[in-house]
Amino acid sequence: MKYLHSMVRVKDLDASLKFYCDVLGLKEARRSEYPDWKCTLVYLDANPGEAQIELTYNWDSEGYDGGQNFGHLAFEVDNIYDSCQKAMDAGVLINRPPMDGYMAFLKSPDGISIELLQKGERLEPCAPWTEMDKIGSW
Repeated sequence: MKYLHSMVRVKDLDASLKFYCDVLGLKEARRSEYPDWKCTLVYLDANPGEAQIELTYNWDSEGYDGGQNFGHLAFEVDNIYDSCQKAMDAGVLINRPPMDGYMAFLKSPDGISIELLQKGERLEPCAPWTEMDKIGSW
């Protein structure tokens, strides 16, 4: 397993980039805009190839308070189906099953969202994962 990133929701992308890049010295690694989701994702790193911070700017957000701006921890796994099965066997609820063979979300005992991402190419979608529903929040 490889630790990939932590996601933080931001209400002012320019101010956040100024803080993380100009003040802390992080560098923008990549940026993606998702019109269907109405958001921009900006990945920052201190050292290329190591864990990143994902800034998520939701275009129509009213802002966040009380820690709601923290999103999730992300890990790359060798086989997403095996990792999710191991979690389920341990009694962990899969909030967003890996129905696409690539991404899943589960929660820690303290309610922290954990994103699992398939290393390399996505796996072929298959049952039972394709038949499971998304539940709760992630």
